[in-house]
Amino acid sequence: MSAATAHADTFARDHLPPREQWPEFRFDLPELRYPRRMNCAAVLLDDMVRAGHGGRVALRAPFGPEVYECTYAQLQAQAGRLANLLVRRMGLVPGNRVLLRGPNNPMMAAAWLGVFKAGGVCVGTMPLLRAKELTEIVNKAQVTHALCDKRLEAELKLALPDCPTLKEIRYWYADGADSIDSECCSLPARFENVDTLAEDVALIAFTSGTTGKPKGTVHFHRDVIAMCDCFPRSCLKPGPDDVFIGTPPLAFTFGLGGLLCFPLRFGASAALVEKLAPETLLESIDRFQATVLFTAPTMYRALAGLWKNHDLRSLKKCVSAGEALPDATRRLFRQASGIEIIDGIGATEMIHIFISHAPERARAGATGYAIPGYEAAVLDENGGRCAPGQVGRLAVKGPTGCRYLADERQKDYVRNGWNLTGDAYLMDGDGYFHYQARTDDMIISAGYNIAGPEVEDALLTHPAVAECAVVGAPDEERGMVVKAFVVLKPGTNPDEGTKSELQEHVKRSIAPYKYPRSVEFIHSLPRTETGKLQRFKLRNAT
Repeated sequence: MSAATAHADTFARDHLPPREQWPEFRFDLPELRYPRRMNCAAVLLDDMVRAGHGGRVALRAPFGPEVYECTYAQLQAQAGRLANLLVRRMGLVPGNRVLLRGPNNPMMAAAWLGVFKAGGVCVGTMPLLRAKELTEIVNKAQVTHALCDKRLEAELKLALPDCPTLKEIRYWYADGADSIDSECCSLPARFENVDTLAEDVALIAFTSGTTGKPKGTVHFHRDVIAMCDCFPRSCLKPGPDDVFIGTPPLAFTFGLGGLLCFPLRFGASAALVEKLAPETLLESIDRFQATVLFTAPTMYRALAGLWKNHDLRSLKKCVSAGEALPDATRRLFRQASGIEIIDGIGATEMIHIFISHAPERARAGATGYAIPGYEAAVLDENGGRCAPGQVGRLAVKGPTGCRYLADERQKDYVRNGWNLTGDAYLMDGDGYFHYQARTDDMIISAGYNIAGPEVEDALLTHPAVAECAVVGAPDEERGMVVKAFVVLKPGTNPDEGTKSELQEHVKRSIAPYKYPRSVEFIHSLPRTETGKLQRFKLRNAT
């Protein structure tokens, strides 16, 4: 790989785990047998224009009372200008890491494609991330460049003093001669794509583990295309007239696939809306005549209660992922809409969904079956396959898989060629997989992965907190919520005012969605004789 790589900056490749720690990759389907050299932006965008889709709408977005529409040819031109900006004005060389920071809008979409074209490595970040979290990501990935929405400038600027590698930054939706908007006006739309290997790194997607330390999951150009050629091809079967819409940020691989890569791969379009609450999501489905929806189970539950107030006849298919879909939510939504939710489990480590089902093959209580291109199994503690009905660890292999960036946790996720997702499942006699629980301490709340220790660290910076522990507590609406058990320092009142103060403190310290929605004051934390915290006792108390 090293001799033919297009990357002059080989940091990402050099910090992959050793080959013997990689999972087994399988390319059994004909559509997964990719050429040795591949640039995913060329496949998703340039090939589609060449095939005659240039005049078709690729992206839609609200523009005041109007609808903004961007064709494939226009998106190709803007991505080309951004690639020229990166290379000609910002000094990017292939393999440099580029931080992308923005809400779901057409410029953010074009930025992803522009970085791919230029041979850079995309590092997407959610809009809600704070300076501390951005600093960890930038330093872990040794990010050198950034393209950022001007409205999200504040936290990035706060992070900069602790990010020595990040030297080149440009902002869009900004004034000034050095803004992306201004500079792109003077740059050519044509860009000669960097001739990357299919195994050159295209993106580093970050996820938080149980320790709260960010893990960078590395994905190649072929992985971006493989995620398009598995789940959507077998379960969604989209066509050129489909309009995709949804809530996950493009910085999540769930959103990157569902709201950008999948539509482009099939000549369809995506409606990108920056902020979506249940009511505005339904209004947007009607406004853009969306046909395919991507969101989390908690949103589907909220949508069911509002469904009758809107004309939603355009919507045909709904995809749920990010957390387990409760069967009660599936039934409630089907009763309100007449649509069978397509459930799925994916992982940032796998880039997208690997167990799901076609709508007509849904089964009550089951996530689905291994989609074509993937193999899944439930393994016992010794790595053997569990019998049908026996609970064990979910394991999967296929055309994508886990490669952590310079992280010793690689050996925990990949064993004997299998990717171990950290989920406990059982498989029935028909090959359907039924979710049981998480096998680690990750809290999954409304589709977001939240690491308890990170919330604990934020709480402990408050002067009133002596000790604390954070666990997930069951919640009917969100699946799970963050619950904090707090030991206060003497002299602090354990009242509602203190609870609110601690919650606001966490919101100011880290991404607001991670704050503890439940706070319980206790006199001491349960520990072993050696001083280790007994989290299971706290979980049992919820």
